Amino acid sequence: MLNYVSKTQLLEADARAPGKKAGAPTMNGMDLVLGTFDRVFTSAMKEAEDAQVAKRIWRRDASLWKAGDSAHEKIIRNSLGWLTVADEMIGVSNELTEFASFTRARNFRHVMVCGMGGSSLCPEVLARTFRVQEGAPELLVLDSTDPDVLDEFMKRIEIEKCLFIIASKSGATTEPTVFLKFWYDEVQKRLDRPGENFLAITDPGSPLVQTATDLGFQWVFLNQSDIGGGYSALSYFGMVPAALMGLDLKTFLDQAKEMSQACSAVMPPQKNPGLRLGVAIGECANQNRDKLTFVMDPRIESLGLWIEQLIAESTGKEGKGILPVVGEELGSTDKYGNDRVFVSISIGAPPAHIQMKLEALADAGHPVIFRQMNDLYDLGAEFFVWEFATACAGWRLGIDSFDQPNVQESKDVTKELLQSFIQDGHLPEQRLLVSEGVLAAYAERDHGENLKTDSLLSLLRSLLSTIGDHNYVALLNYFEETPEIQGALRDVRLAIRDAKKVATTTGFGPRFLHSTGQLHKGGPNTGVFFQLTAADKVDFPVPGDPYSFSILKQAQALGDFRALSVHGRRAVRIDLGADALTGLLSLGALIENALQNVSSTAQ
Repeated sequence: MLNYVSKTQLLEADARAPGKKAGAPTMNGMDLVLGTFDRVFTSAMKEAEDAQVAKRIWRRDASLWKAGDSAHEKIIRNSLGWLTVADEMIGVSNELTEFASFTRARNFRHVMVCGMGGSSLCPEVLARTFRVQEGAPELLVLDSTDPDVLDEFMKRIEIEKCLFIIASKSGATTEPTVFLKFWYDEVQKRLDRPGENFLAITDPGSPLVQTATDLGFQWVFLNQSDIGGGYSALSYFGMVPAALMGLDLKTFLDQAKEMSQACSAVMPPQKNPGLRLGVAIGECANQNRDKLTFVMDPRIESLGLWIEQLIAESTGKEGKGILPVVGEELGSTDKYGNDRVFVSISIGAPPAHIQMKLEALADAGHPVIFRQMNDLYDLGAEFFVWEFATACAGWRLGIDSFDQPNVQESKDVTKELLQSFIQDGHLPEQRLLVSEGVLAAYAERDHGENLKTDSLLSLLRSLLSTIGDHNYVALLNYFEETPEIQGALRDVRLAIRDAKKVATTTGFGPRFLHSTGQLHKGGPNTGVFFQLTAADKVDFPVPGDPYSFSILKQAQALGDFRALSVHGRRAVRIDLGADALTGLLSLGALIENALQNVSSTAQ
């Protein structure tokens, strides 16, 4: 299945009919412990059966989500290719394996996926989970415009021995575009034919196809155009990196295929794991249990990042949404409000101490969902079941699971800010609220009037005092992710959760703009946002553009903050100074102090 266009090799999946009907497939196990929510779940499942939800999904019936809305129905009809993509990838798995062998013969030491959101998060899961396979190059993922992150990659790889995958569905997304400019410029300094170190994954007809041909890319993989980025794990976006890093594609895709059969139209609703999971989380959200809290086996911990983007981007709109809570340490029953659903995903049974905590949470009235995998290759099945479940949850919430209007909104604001930089030589300034030492707090010029600004402590206290029941706190970080930073963020999250009994999330920009960013602006107005920025240690120009990576990242942060403000979100930006970790530790101490004051005032 190899077609050639000029010097560029194109692989494109043929459209195939759906696979065989389910018999008695093996699948990842699931147990729903819903307690007092059993009754509403049973009623919701009866509605799903009467509405023929599973059958209509497989029939690609757009009216299931938005009947009579032609604009939405057009989006939906062009977004359901993920249903059969496992079948289609099985059909080209031998070609992908041969392609990986050919690439391995060129002695690449690293393969770097340069993408954003759904196009890069599946490779991120695979890289962190399977690590380096014997005889295969190491898979790396670049999904940050932070110049410090770029600098770390520069130090880590031998550029002429790295194969760069430019992954972009539209072929025009800002981040993959600037990644291409940067790495192509670096490779051409070292090699006569730089294009031979690049391949692309994109939709047919996207601008990236022509760019790849012009620059002499070795390969372009044309993905199905009817698959959105968030649902693209089992398409070329996920499976090309999987092949290159040496995974057994056939085994991986067979697991996904078995799960798709288990979720098929002929499976009775009570035996359909995707339908049951989706109806459970959707109906719990309707009952104000909309904080879906993941308890991940450390071996597959990064799967939580992928599920987070899928659910947040798909459900966070029209003032509704399910908030995925990932990486928040599991606590005792007294640490939570009554808005949680807990999901355990483990290989085999959870460890005894985790099982005991989950059972205690179930006994305390929290719905708990147990999902159990047999081995790492069951990730293929897990990708599919969560895609199907998310589509079902969207039906239950009464929303279109496949559009992402507020992601585009942030992109548009960022472009406006970059244009302002090009014209004026600087980015617009925000309103300074208060500064102390290395820390400074900002808001948009027409926002922040209700916050006390006589000291940073009083500002934090006034913002934290707005947190109410069923709220959440999000830490939005625009600096390099390191273990030390993660540890400091974990301490801040636990301090807030334990004091206020609310869910906490964290994300690194610009990655989260393409996932949870949709929910932040389009979901319910229940979030309190701390946007955290810091000075970059290094910077690099974007080849061919009149700005640097640092300016681009700043524009993305400002654009994100402006969009939050436009939607009336409670938000403050805090700059941490020259050293992100030092500033974050100082901020963490102030937040703990402020929380004590808030608690004592409330008493």
